[in-house]
Amino acid sequence: MSEIEGPCPCGWGEPFAGCCGRYLGGAEDAPTAEALMRSRYTAFALGDREHLLRSWDPATRPEDLELDPDVQWRRLVVVATTGGSPFDDTGTVEFEAHYRHAGRRGVQREDSTFARRGGRWLYVGPVENLVA
Repeated sequence: MSEIEGPCPCGWGEPFAGCCGRYLGGAEDAPTAEALMRSRYTAFALGDREHLLRSWDPATRPEDLELDPDVQWRRLVVVATTGGSPFDDTGTVEFEAHYRHAGRRGVQREDSTFARRGGRWLYVGPVENLVA
């Protein structure tokens, strides 16, 4: 994955290298569920399927993941979080991911579940798929 200039796509306003870049590159594990979710959004925006698969709970992860290169991820809005701190084992992050595809705007909304396994936060899936 190439280094990007300017602020991180996740919207926190930090430079990519000091924000999600360290998680995508594997140098560090995300300390919170929200940080992992933001890094996953950034991975979608940059087409980094390896990070998406690596950060997905093996119990719910697909065998393969195809990303649509024609989708342009534009903006992330975190609506709400519950749990997901460095002291929790589970958490949820509700978000809106704005995109453009085929000249049209769209919004993906999800309330995602995250779980900490072996000290690492992992994406589990939408809230109804919580795996304990």
